[in-house]
Amino acid sequence: MERLGHLLFLSTVSVTLARPAMELRPSSPVNERPVIGILTQEVSDDDMRPFGKTYIPASYVKYIESAGSRVAPIRLNLTQAEYEKIFAEINGLLFIGGAVDLVQSDYALTAKFFYKLAVKANDAGDFFPLWGTCMGFQLLTVLVAGEDLLTNTTAENIAMPLNLTAEAQSSRMFESFPPDLLRSLTQEPLTGNFHHYGVTEKVFQENARLREFFSVLSTNVAEDGSVFVSTMEGRQYPFYGVQWHPEVNRFQWNPKYHFPHSVNAVSLSALLSDFFVNEGRKSSHHFANLEEENEALIYSYNPVYIANFTGYEQAYFF
Repeated sequence: MERLGHLLFLSTVSVTLARPAMELRPSSPVNERPVIGILTQEVSDDDMRPFGKTYIPASYVKYIESAGSRVAPIRLNLTQAEYEKIFAEINGLLFIGGAVDLVQSDYALTAKFFYKLAVKANDAGDFFPLWGTCMGFQLLTVLVAGEDLLTNTTAENIAMPLNLTAEAQSSRMFESFPPDLLRSLTQEPLTGNFHHYGVTEKVFQENARLREFFSVLSTNVAEDGSVFVSTMEGRQYPFYGVQWHPEVNRFQWNPKYHFPHSVNAVSLSALLSDFFVNEGRKSSHHFANLEEENEALIYSYNPVYIANFTGYEQAYFF
């Protein structure tokens, strides 16, 4: 999430867009011990600097673990060879929210490298899912479009229903949702929003790369009345993005912020974490041995309580 109280950035990352892969969805899960990577975020807040240079809010870790996966934190400033090794070991990758420069930062360069690996792998029939939340969503649009299309679409500290599109009904992301929950998603404020920038529906549909790569599953209306894309999924690639924060519904509690905690909000969060981890189960990537696997997992780190000066309860620092 954008550090609550400090908000986003505008940025540009350019990569060559690969042609969409053929259908890559295995008929059933193949991996019962999935490991999802989470790319560490650079610390930009002065209050957090004493704890480390990079971090992952614990809410994202709990979100992935709650669906039956382990988490491997991915550090910044490693070599390309090290990242290629990590990519061959993990079963999916989550780009979290935050507040860093997506042009010059180490985070931007690392994310770009993993994105290109994921495109190449899926093109070769090696199933590998990506998920972007908030800033991660924005990052995916920049990577796919090859340019920065973000504009001011402020939806700061507000919970909203989703305006689902016709494509949502046939989407992979929502296909397991009970009809009553899908209906509630359009009527109740189940999605927590904490952002200043996004991609408007108009700009999205006018950009051929975005339009051909992603299906728009939902839109929302920003404070200034602009309509922005709030949920998307790859048409052929297993890449997913939400401009909102499903992890907060179960794992963040600061009363200053509009974190949805209703029964339906909790169900929404659980179904989406299950969905992404199940996508990871379709990946056959694995560690060479149990020792390397154990060394890579986040269990070696202890979360730090930071709720007294951030909107997060806990974070892991690296």
